[in-house]
Amino acid sequence: MATQSEESEASAGLSGHALWDEVRITPVEIAMPGGVGLTLRAYRKASELTPTETESDDEDPFDARERARVAAAEEEEEAFQAQVLATEGELDPAEKRDGDVEEPDPADFEDEPEAATDDEEVPAFLSHKGRLLLFKSAESLVSFIRSGAPHDLTQLDTWATVAERVQSTDVDPRPDDRYELDLVVENLRGGHDTWDLPLLIAAGEVARDLGYALRLKPVILALSPGSPLDDLDESLRSAESGGMGGFFGRRRLRKIGAQQASLGWRSIIGKISAAVDWRD
Repeated sequence: MATQSEESEASAGLSGHALWDEVRITPVEIAMPGGVGLTLRAYRKASELTPTETESDDEDPFDARERARVAAAEEEEEAFQAQVLATEGELDPAEKRDGDVEEPDPADFEDEPEAATDDEEVPAFLSHKGRLLLFKSAESLVSFIRSGAPHDLTQLDTWATVAERVQSTDVDPRPDDRYELDLVVENLRGGHDTWDLPLLIAAGEVARDLGYALRLKPVILALSPGSPLDDLDESLRSAESGGMGGFFGRRRLRKIGAQQASLGWRSIIGKISAAVDWRD
């Protein structure tokens, strides 16, 4: 049986994809209208992460969501207390006026699902104060990692291993971790017959991650469930799946306006671009 020291030495010798798999962090390549950059992304439970700080004057969507949840909980508590008083005789149920609280259904007091529960995995990027750090070369990315400069991934329990072991030759994103946001708008403008389904689906995935991690309210709202761009994403996934589902997915895509979709994505990419901090 290997000793703890031997296991540590084996871990220390990891490189390339094996290193990233061990630390549960992934190098990512994102092509933006302003160039192609490298960064890092990790998924952790929401309870393990402190959300990035932001310098924007806009209302923080996470704070707004929490305030709404607290307000709803307070309303439910008031309703419950009023019912308790009624059942204890402090209010005569026969004398209740219109608008007074009716008999509560226990299901009404069940917790509503949160957008990100403590046990749900959420994305975090190499970012600082709401800005995504993108590096034009693997060498500059590694130099930054080793510099000790502040960023949001320092809170990860495996970050020390990355800072100690990573080499520029390790920064080689897998195909699924390469995104071409610079091509999305032009591809959508080309019309339904030219839409690149994998390109657009991947763009939706990384845009959602960036919207959440960087607290970009316009991006979060534009891609929220039930939005036109979310409907587009679902139709793209159905079309990509093939079979009968793919047939109906392609039919739904035909009903989505190419101009509307391209304008919506142009706004999303503009918001993300504005939140990028390019590093040479």
